[in-house]
This record gives sequence, structure tokens and C-alpha cells, in this order.
Amino acid sequence: MNFKESDIARFLRTPDTNIKCVVLFGSNEGMIADLAQKFAMSVCEDLNDAFRVTTLLMDELEKDFGVLYGEYNAVSLMGGRRVVFIKNANNNLTKPLKELMQTSSSDTMLVITSTSLNTKSSLINYLKEEDFAAVIGCYDDREENIAATARNFFVANGITIASDALEILCQRLSADRKASIGELEKLRTYIGARKNIVAEDVKKAVSDTSNSSTEDFCFYAASGETEKALRAYEALLNEGEEAVMLVRALTYHFLKILEVISKTEEGDTPDYAVSCLRPPLMWFRKSDFMMQLKIWKRKAVLDVLALLYKAEKECKTTGFPAEDIAGWTVMQIAGAAKKMKLY
Repeated sequence: MNFKESDIARFLRTPDTNIKCVVLFGSNEGMIADLAQKFAMSVCEDLNDAFRVTTLLMDELEKDFGVLYGEYNAVSLMGGRRVVFIKNANNNLTKPLKELMQTSSSDTMLVITSTSLNTKSSLINYLKEEDFAAVIGCYDDREENIAATARNFFVANGITIASDALEILCQRLSADRKASIGELEKLRTYIGARKNIVAEDVKKAVSDTSNSSTEDFCFYAASGETEKALRAYEALLNEGEEAVMLVRALTYHFLKILEVISKTEEGDTPDYAVSCLRPPLMWFRKSDFMMQLKIWKRKAVLDVLALLYKAEKECKTTGFPAEDIAGWTVMQIAGAAKKMKLY
């Protein structure tokens, strides 16, 4: 069955012995590694216990699936439920796994991981229909996941963090959970015996591991951070984003600014108008967005939207490279914001 965040949290609090197979797939290797360990430890707290924990690689299994049958049905000499990791799984596992689960009564927990499987894969489609399986897609952490990961880490370690420090931290952490956990561990080591974190600790101990995101790009441009906006723009292009889609992302961002301006003109407070945005802003974006509201007035926003609409049209209809058209437009917008911040 498909597992949501709430299902994962509930299982890790109170493990369900009816779940005999967990498959973790997707692009976020750090999240896969983190959850694989947590699910396995719900069965066996010591993952170094050779009697109860075994790791199988898919390329080895494909030579002899009998190894899987043997390991799954084995009984620990020291007692206790066993865990079998299967790494780099692919669709060739579907048939032998189906046969195994139909014929075996073992309570061994299978923890299957893969970055090549997707929602259309036969293995995923098979397991999501079975009550004994937990199917979990692991993709790049969204901003709310990053904040939750940080909070959970600090709670587990008895550490408190100031709100401004958490805001800076979330901006620096990566969408890959493994990289984020590494930075959090580094921060914990940095503060030593102290149990509270302030902004200065984060600035000194945590590297900026965040990948360029479209939202970062939009906020940099609208805030007048010209160099950061252009670096983010180039990075996104290198990651395969299309220039015209980045123009549209900026358009959407300025439409949100215009929406809030319209509400304030009708008598709403800026705070209330921002709270009405859907989807809502992440809390650590709010201060930057409020600053943008101060520098961008209605006429300037309408001028920017006209410029963006023109850029999108030119990206599609002229012979000039779309990347150059969009890049020039980003420079104009960020430059205008930078100038308005000075006044």
C-alpha cells in the first residue's frame, strides 16, 4: 500500500508487524537511506547484527534468486525478527518476490531501495496493492520537509533553536536529506555541550548546501539580488529547466505580489493578505516577501508582468536563443528591484 508522511510517522512510533516489505524509491538518495535505516531499526535496533541483518545487491540476485529465498526464510540463531536489505532493485525482482511472498510465512522484513524505479514500474504497482507492503516515493525535500527534518533532529537530540536561526538554517540546507542530516550533525558538534542554537552558530557551522530552486531564483530576482538571481538562473538551465518555464515562474511570483497589493488596496493588512495566498508561503520566506511588497508598487509590478509576457512570446517566436532573452529579462527585473531598494 502507498504510505504517506502520516503513515510513516505512525509506523515508526508503533511498528505494524503485518508490514513485511518496505520499498523506498525515487531521486532523493538521502531520504531513502534515512528511512531505510529507520524502518529496519523498527525490527532490529542493531543493524550490525550479522545474525539478523543481511544486505543483498540486485545485480547479484539476478544471477541467483535462490539467495533471496534462502535469506528471507532463514531464522536467526540468536532469536529475533530478521531484516533483509535489497539495494538497487529493478523490475526483475517483481516475479520472484511475488512467488516468495505467496509461499513463505516468514516474518522477515524486506527493505527494498532503488533510485531507478518509478510509479509505473511493475514492482511498485504490485506492492502498492498488497497490505503487507509499504510503498514510499522519496523525492527532493520540499521546504516544509526540510524544516520538519531540522525540527525533528533537534527534538531528538534535546536541542532548541531560535526562530531566526532556523530560518537561516532552512535556507542553507539541501533538498537531499542525507546532505541536510550531515549539516545538522556538524551543527550539533559545533555547539558542543550547549543545548541551544542561535543564528551566529548556523552562519559559522553550516555550509550553504542548498541546490538552486525555482523559488530561490524568483525571490532573488524580485529582491534585487542580481548576482544570486543570475547564478540561480544558470544553475537551473544546467539542471535542464527551460528558459520559458523560468519566465513563467517569475510571472507567477509577480502575480502573487500583485494579488497581495490588490488586497491591501481594499483595506486588508499586508500580513492578512499574505496569509491568504494559496499555496501559502513558507514561514521563512515571509520576511523577504514582505520586503518585496515595500519596493514593488502596483505600476512597477504591471510593468514587470508586461515585460515577462513579452519575453515569453519572444522566447517562442523569435530566432534569438530563449536562454538569452530570459536572462536579459532577469537582469532587468533584478536591476530594477536593486535600484528601488536604495530609495
